[in-house]
Amino acid sequence: MTTPLTVGQLREKHPRFIYHSFAAERCAGALRLRYRFTIEPDIQFTPETIIEAVDWDRIATLSPGTLERFAFHLGLIETFSYWKAACSPELLVQAGSLDDRQVTWWTDLLLHGMREFFYVNHIDFTEPDFVRISALAPHSQENGPADCPLPQDRDLVLMSGGKDSALSVQLLRETGREFHCLLLNPTPAAEAITARVGDRLPVVVRRTIDPRLLALNQAGYLNGHTPFSAYLAVLGVTCAVLSGYRRVIVANERSADEGNVEFLGREVNHQYSKTLRFEGAFRRYSRTYLSKDVQYFSLLRPLYEVQVARLFARYAHYFGSFASCNRNQRESSWCRRCAKCLSTFTLLYPFLPADEVKRIFGADLFERPELLPVLRELLGFTAHKPFECVGTTEEMLGALYLGVQKAKAQEGVLPAVLRQVEAEILPRHPDLPQRVEHLLRAWSDEHHLPREYATVLKSRLADQDEAR
Repeated sequence: MTTPLTVGQLREKHPRFIYHSFAAERCAGALRLRYRFTIEPDIQFTPETIIEAVDWDRIATLSPGTLERFAFHLGLIETFSYWKAACSPELLVQAGSLDDRQVTWWTDLLLHGMREFFYVNHIDFTEPDFVRISALAPHSQENGPADCPLPQDRDLVLMSGGKDSALSVQLLRETGREFHCLLLNPTPAAEAITARVGDRLPVVVRRTIDPRLLALNQAGYLNGHTPFSAYLAVLGVTCAVLSGYRRVIVANERSADEGNVEFLGREVNHQYSKTLRFEGAFRRYSRTYLSKDVQYFSLLRPLYEVQVARLFARYAHYFGSFASCNRNQRESSWCRRCAKCLSTFTLLYPFLPADEVKRIFGADLFERPELLPVLRELLGFTAHKPFECVGTTEEMLGALYLGVQKAKAQEGVLPAVLRQVEAEILPRHPDLPQRVEHLLRAWSDEHHLPREYATVLKSRLADQDEAR
């Protein structure tokens, strides 16, 4: 591995990133999108994305330029993954036009969604004109939303293969609504849940990272987190318009709003593009520039992740299919060492028999004292909360309290980790019973759910309360 270059060296050497062009072409029954980016003076990227089994008859009925509009926007969000290699001071868009409001919106997304990347790489993103986004093409009247009538009343659900997306499709299935899953580079877990819920016609997308980017990382260029869920939002609305769906549904809960650390006086949130702020901003952008007909919202937004875990625990038929570990994502298994594994284990533990949780994870993570440092990170005792999609520090504390109570009642003996939690952590929080009760009954009215979807979610929450 080559010694990393400094940010200053990279920005001086590569003063401009250019989004040159895109191409949308038919490839058998699929749609292939090709992009051309440059980090000046001489680094070229040509990533590709393939949307399988596209409805070409529907595309033929869309207004002129609609396909190109969405291909262009997928390229815009794709630029983040390549721009970050050198953090060029200028990001020039030659592939299409942007008005002033669009430039402001994309700049805001970059400066919020890339904060974990800035934090990890010690980059001062607060300096004036840190990055200037501009477009050569003048603003066009065609920048407005596409005319894309949606005759079919059906939903497109982002399927990751985790418990949140599994719960979302299960709730939709129970309502009898017509829906299909959207799978990006599908994992075995995502495919298994999609099949189990009975979806035989999912929308499958294959996104390929240009290997030159990976080679640059090996050569000492910058690497780090990008707002991946923002990419999924743009992809979701694109697929909805091209295939005829009225709603794009994701499975982001209110826990995503909690940040990880403060950096240069700004909050850093690993899950920024899962937050309510991003959801609202993207909905406004989509109505103005993408499609006024397609709704984008999170079905689980009113709930905390511990509530999601409690609801998910009712559906044993998914226990052998779902997986949330990012380290073992391609294998759809649990590494049993990372913060994501421990968070998921901790949140599910109070609501399932201990043997069931062990079967899901292949081990009792509470019998592993070596995971106590990870648990301390999840509880907010260290410099920053883990950069993973995990529960809030309050939820983790509440789930541990519930886990101790359950283990005492059902097992009689506490596993090693819970023994230490009971001895050292719980005594500092004598009001935990009341705080846990609040968490389990909580409902946020700050969401974008249509009324009928909110009613379903509230009903399931009420069923859980009655069953306690």
